[in-house]
Amino acid sequence: MVSTGDSAPQFEATFGTSDHEDFALEDQLGDGPVVLAFFPGAFTPPCTNEMVALQDRLDDFEDAGATVFGVSADSPFSQGAFREEHGIEFDLVSDMAGDAIRAYDLEMDIPDLGLYGIANRAVFVLDDEGDVVYSWVADDPTNEPDYEAIIDAVESA
Repeated sequence: MVSTGDSAPQFEATFGTSDHEDFALEDQLGDGPVVLAFFPGAFTPPCTNEMVALQDRLDDFEDAGATVFGVSADSPFSQGAFREEHGIEFDLVSDMAGDAIRAYDLEMDIPDLGLYGIANRAVFVLDDEGDVVYSWVADDPTNEPDYEAIIDAVESA
């Protein structure tokens, strides 16, 4: 499990748009804190609540110089539609191959919903060097993080 004080595992994926632009975590480091918010799936109620809550606080993150990314195993097309439907302005990252999800030890299944290889809900704040300065992993994927604690971590990163 990735914890505070660890070097964040680097990964490559795809931005959550229909343009299929490449995403590399290493390219995002060095311009202020990076928030990685892993979530199980677009359009599910708890994930919608979390992504909308992050969007509602986006000004606070940006004022602290942070960049926010939501990360899930959803397709880029699904993520793009999800962003559009809910007015999410920060980027989502499609990890359909599960590389990031496994690198952060977040892979889980919810067989009752037919979901396999998805991300548990988790938030990591990375500093300019890519070190984890805050980590939170849900005991239950329906739980949401403490948003004020994330903002505090970003402000002190």
